[in-house]
Amino acid sequence: MHEEITVPEVAEAVARLSALLGPREGAVLPLEGGITKRNFRVNFGGTDYVVRLPGKNTELLGIDREAERLATKKAADLRLGPRVAAMLDQPACLVTCFVESREVTAAELREPRYIDEVGEALRGFHRSGLELPTDFYVSEIVSDYAEVSKSRGGTLPEGFQHARDYARKVVKAVRKNADHQPLPCHNDLLTANFLHDGERMVIVDWEYAGMGDPFFDLGNFSVNNELSDADEDRLLEAYFGEPATPRRRAALKLFRFMSDFREAMWGVVQTSVSELDFDFDGYADKHFRRMAETTEDERFRGWLKGAGGRSP
Repeated sequence: MHEEITVPEVAEAVARLSALLGPREGAVLPLEGGITKRNFRVNFGGTDYVVRLPGKNTELLGIDREAERLATKKAADLRLGPRVAAMLDQPACLVTCFVESREVTAAELREPRYIDEVGEALRGFHRSGLELPTDFYVSEIVSDYAEVSKSRGGTLPEGFQHARDYARKVVKAVRKNADHQPLPCHNDLLTANFLHDGERMVIVDWEYAGMGDPFFDLGNFSVNNELSDADEDRLLEAYFGEPATPRRRAALKLFRFMSDFREAMWGVVQTSVSELDFDFDGYADKHFRRMAETTEDERFRGWLKGAGGRSP
């Protein structure tokens, strides 16, 4: 049996939401998952909702709550995510309708049907015309994370400067290509952010949404779910509606690196920001190691050269 949560800010949010959505019925139940937020399942007026309260100092991670709301709403309009029911400023929280669903595994996400579904879903969101009030560019984000970490007494890993130099090379390689123009992106496509409602995939947790390079989403999804070369070709074909090209293959490999760099520095800054019981040092080390393996791959320079070509 779940014990009801009585944290003051949760109680305040529930009281205010009761006036908007109907009287609360039953207990406030915590939902597992989430490292930068706290999620609760609450019934208002006979309907179940998810109340998401941000963690402490999450603005230091580059999270824009208005961008999260807009992206979540657009995802719902596209039938990619749960419907937004309410948003409060004090206490800050985003409320979505609870979706009866199950967790999806990384192995499932590597299945052809799911790769196709994710590729088409990302294309639909990217090309939705949504304009978000914040940008998401890895080369800038990692520098911001580094400054936050240093300002709070943290130290930067030995490989930071080396990785940032490579990140700048990636940006330079692709910046003039039409495939890399800024579009609204999710930017946090971990396995845990995919659910299945029995009919289709549901993508949740849009808190890092921002205008950025759509290949970040593709690379982020690929590396987090360990896609093979063949899987990546299928993802590119589902996304672009045509067979994968050498240029796009190279760009996807580079953005696997960009994803790991962002994740690594996210772990670094969290060691000085978060109060949660989580091994952020281990998380950062994992991604720095994988990042180093990528840059040491003899094909990396070829990817840099190949990604700079014209599309397709």
